[in-house]
Amino acid sequence: MRILHTADWHLGRIFNKRYLTEDQRHILNQLESYLEKTPPDVLIIAGDIYDRSIPPEEAVNLLDNFLSRVVLQLKIPTILVGGNHDGQERMNFGSRLMQDAGLYVVGSISLQPVQICIDDNDGPVYFYPIPYATPIGCREIFPDDEIKTHHDGMERLIETIHQIHPVKERKVLITHAFVAGGESSDSERMLGVGGATDVSSSLFKEFDYVALGHLHRPQRAGADNIRYSGSLLKYSFSEAEHQKGMTLVTLDADGFVDYQLINFTPLRDVRKIEGNFLDLLESGKIHPSEDYLQIILLDKGAILDPLSRLREFYPNILEVRRKILDAATMPQAPSQQSDFKARSLEDLFADFYSQVTDEDLTGEQAQVFAKVVNTDKSNLGGN
Repeated sequence: MRILHTADWHLGRIFNKRYLTEDQRHILNQLESYLEKTPPDVLIIAGDIYDRSIPPEEAVNLLDNFLSRVVLQLKIPTILVGGNHDGQERMNFGSRLMQDAGLYVVGSISLQPVQICIDDNDGPVYFYPIPYATPIGCREIFPDDEIKTHHDGMERLIETIHQIHPVKERKVLITHAFVAGGESSDSERMLGVGGATDVSSSLFKEFDYVALGHLHRPQRAGADNIRYSGSLLKYSFSEAEHQKGMTLVTLDADGFVDYQLINFTPLRDVRKIEGNFLDLLESGKIHPSEDYLQIILLDKGAILDPLSRLREFYPNILEVRRKILDAATMPQAPSQQSDFKARSLEDLFADFYSQVTDEDLTGEQAQVFAKVVNTDKSNLGGN
């Protein structure tokens, strides 16, 4: 059996005030083309289909058009689970009606586990979708006041699966959670504080494959058959070095065989560029770019309106930063903070200059500063 694992589509996403609908449509067109040429036995979307619980109209239409073609025309069984960004109860609407067409939508957890059986040449494979589950939500359905953490809740939900699963048959888990040890990024919404949100990968050891959603970098979670597929696109500059794509998983009669990462090609990349203003300006004249950019300027002097001048060649700059200012806002060590009143203004300025420029104040610069300070003191009539 060939299983295509995706997650974290975040349809309707806004990135630094830019709607990404066009970029997401571009990726979904690639996905649809792949499905048409090499159809898998099952398509999985492991949560965060939308970016917010009440998605914009264009996001709903984008998903509707995609699923209509994949499920109704290509006849590929498709399983969706709700993530922490999704309106889980809203996702459940009409889900039982859609099952006969091969679309399985599971928006929220329930006491009775959802079991989806899909056959291949080696017999049945059972899929068990578990949407994003909070400890409070799990306590409501069991009920059990001992469920304190996400791990506790996931453990109880998986126990209900083991109770109904046919002996020796293959099984795949689809869920949306933070597995302990995973590498996160800035664009993922925190599920809580401390270790209470972590789920141990040891809970998944009896599954042939575990399709995870939530973390945006493609990665294993304790074993090769427990994986995050990552997000459709780079949704923050902390993801600039990620390679986005989807995971093709193969099962045989005995279970997991291997996986293959299939890369997406974005309409516009997300990149960080660092350099001096004039160098970046000249480079843009030769190699203009429509990528989404964070520009980090290394210049130490004042620059007149850098954003609008750079946007002539880089129209999708989303952020311009000055390295010299970033350094100035870094917290000082306790030794630098103590007893500053006992130090001279000249010494304090020399330390400040060294911190923000990473260079020592020259003798000539120190003389200019002292002259300015003495002039001000004279104008103020003393100390």
